[in-house]
Amino acid sequence: MSYRQQIIGLLAQESKLSPAEIDKLLAVPPDQKLGDYAFPCFKLGKNPSQAAQALQGRVKLPPFIEKVAVMGPYLNFFLQQAVVAEQTLTAISTPGEKFGSGKEQQNIVVEFCGPNTNKPLHLGHLRNMALGNALCRILAFRGNKIHPVNIVNDRGIHICQSMLAYQKWGNNTLPDKKGDHFVGDFYVLFAQQLKENPDLKNEAQELLFHWEEKKPEVQKLWKKMTKWVLDGFAQTYKRFGIIFEKEYFESEYYEQGKEVAFEGLKKKIFEKDDQKNIVAQLEAYGLPNKVVLRGDGTSIYITQDLYLAQLRYQDFQFDRMVYVVASEQNLHFQQLFKILGLLGRQYAWHLYHLSYGLVNLPTGRMKSREGTVIDADDILDELSGLAEQEVRIRYKTLPEQEIRRRAEFIALAAVKFFMLRTDAGKEMVFDPQESISFEGETGPYLQYTHARAGSILKKAGKVSGKLFRKVNYSLLTDLREKSIITLLSKFPEVVQEAAQHKIHVLCRYLLDLAQAFNEFYHAHPVISDDKELMKARLMLVKGVQRVVASGLDLLGIEAPEEM
Repeated sequence: MSYRQQIIGLLAQESKLSPAEIDKLLAVPPDQKLGDYAFPCFKLGKNPSQAAQALQGRVKLPPFIEKVAVMGPYLNFFLQQAVVAEQTLTAISTPGEKFGSGKEQQNIVVEFCGPNTNKPLHLGHLRNMALGNALCRILAFRGNKIHPVNIVNDRGIHICQSMLAYQKWGNNTLPDKKGDHFVGDFYVLFAQQLKENPDLKNEAQELLFHWEEKKPEVQKLWKKMTKWVLDGFAQTYKRFGIIFEKEYFESEYYEQGKEVAFEGLKKKIFEKDDQKNIVAQLEAYGLPNKVVLRGDGTSIYITQDLYLAQLRYQDFQFDRMVYVVASEQNLHFQQLFKILGLLGRQYAWHLYHLSYGLVNLPTGRMKSREGTVIDADDILDELSGLAEQEVRIRYKTLPEQEIRRRAEFIALAAVKFFMLRTDAGKEMVFDPQESISFEGETGPYLQYTHARAGSILKKAGKVSGKLFRKVNYSLLTDLREKSIITLLSKFPEVVQEAAQHKIHVLCRYLLDLAQAFNEFYHAHPVISDDKELMKARLMLVKGVQRVVASGLDLLGIEAPEEM
């Protein structure tokens, strides 16, 4: 249990407020001189200053709290640094102890990625995958059973457009590049040719009808091109460190969604409009009405989503399901969740849309049809190339294989951290040069910090042998040391907050910890003739190294021993 949680427990015992209410109120003062936590007493009486004084007299202080002080309407808590240092650093360094982990024990499905099989994964998918993967890892670290799943949109007019272009101009050639890129070129080609020949739109629509009729030659072409794309996706997933427990394909489930539409119609939850579309009446709930099945019997995205939600529940009996999907679909998920609730699906109240903002380029928004989208593989290759240049400058004698290995994990750290450091709900502009920097608020900077801490520990081991017995933590009195100890002690509560779909909070924490450590490192020698102080400081370095490694791992980023 974190110190914050323990303080919340103390306050709950001595006030009439619930732990949840206290959790919302308990804050960190802007200045360390004002203590480590501050509790506003406005809800405890008409005179909050008197309420703070009364509460001060009732609170029984555990060993980790040095004192509590009334500061106006606030009751401020000062942690006992030597106790906090010993408890925190011991917990971090204990073998087999997962500092910051939890025992939540929920069964959670996380859906992310959701690609179309007419083009390669792009820059936006990288943000989606970074968020989905990090969320899975954080939730699992908190003690939950996680099921990462994917929905592959492998049918529809856009798929048929790339198929038609291949039929007309592909000459039955086999891919001469990664399969998803090969198919994606034909999707762009279709859009280009459409400008000259508008009739192509009707031809693609006709091809879609033939697909739905399951014409053998159309199905054969579709399966061949889909396999090329899926094989390409698999390579990118592997490179990015993504593993799905199960993938759902739209082509296998879109028909079943129609049954849900007719169920709602029978229950009079849905109605038919003048065009015979089946419509969910949602205006009474502050949402626009939603067509769930077209009048001609063809399904749309929400048709399959109504069925897939039920199928996921049958597959996993989840306590909660999270959809990681761009903010463009905010209304879609509001309507989906409300419709499922109206249909009486009990799990509808345990669905969550992790909405994330679009990823733009410095030149503006990406557009698939115009070929201005940056493919995920291309940006990873570019970043790996930039990282390789930096590694070659810094390390002249490394073997080629090691240079490429380091360049790859630096590139992945760069893109993942850049995608995660911004609040998911906000749009962002991706800057490759900024993301790969070894300085500033980047993934490589955190990797470098981890490697630096490891280098100090390695050097200390050679100098002085066994150092970590009978450590005098009261020697860590410098403000920089106290700052690091305070940050380390808060790792469990940061992870807990990140698990509430706020992954950027963990990123901010790791940057603050790395900055505090580097300031300490530049101001104070760790290895010195004062063996007792050296032991205490080495424990501090060890704590930083392990927490940074743990935090990076939760983000899906490698923590290297050497950079």
